[in-house]
Amino acid sequence: MVNEAIFSSKLPQTGRPFSHGFKSGTLVFTSGQVGTNPQTGKVAPDIETQTQQTLENVEAVLHAAGYSRKDVVKVTVFLTDIRDYHAMNQIYGNFFNNPYPARSCVEAKLAAPELRVEIEAIACK
Repeated sequence: MVNEAIFSSKLPQTGRPFSHGFKSGTLVFTSGQVGTNPQTGKVAPDIETQTQQTLENVEAVLHAAGYSRKDVVKVTVFLTDIRDYHAMNQIYGNFFNNPYPARSCVEAKLAAPELRVEIEAIACK
C-alpha cells in the first residue's frame, strides 16, 4: 500500500506540521478545512458562506488527490455554535447528493474566534 501526502495548489500551504490531506490505498483523508477564502485570506462572518467555502476547500483537497465529492463516504462537521446546525445543514445538503455520506456533527472550539465551522472528510474509490 502506498501512502501519500496530498497538497492542493488551490489552497495556501499550511506552514504547520500537517498535510491538506493524506491518501492511503484507496482512501483519502482530508485535514479539517475552514471557511477561509484561499484567494483573499478572509473569512466571511456568516455560517452559510463559511460552510460553502469550507466545503469548496474540502473539494480542492479531494481534487488534488484525483477524487470528487461523489467519493466521500464520511464527513465530520465541527461547529462553534450548535445553533448554526440548521443553516450549515442547508448548505451541506445542497453540496452533497443522495446517497449522502455518513456524518457526525459536534460543537467545538476552533483555532480562531472568527471560524464558525470546520469540516473533514474521508473518501474512497
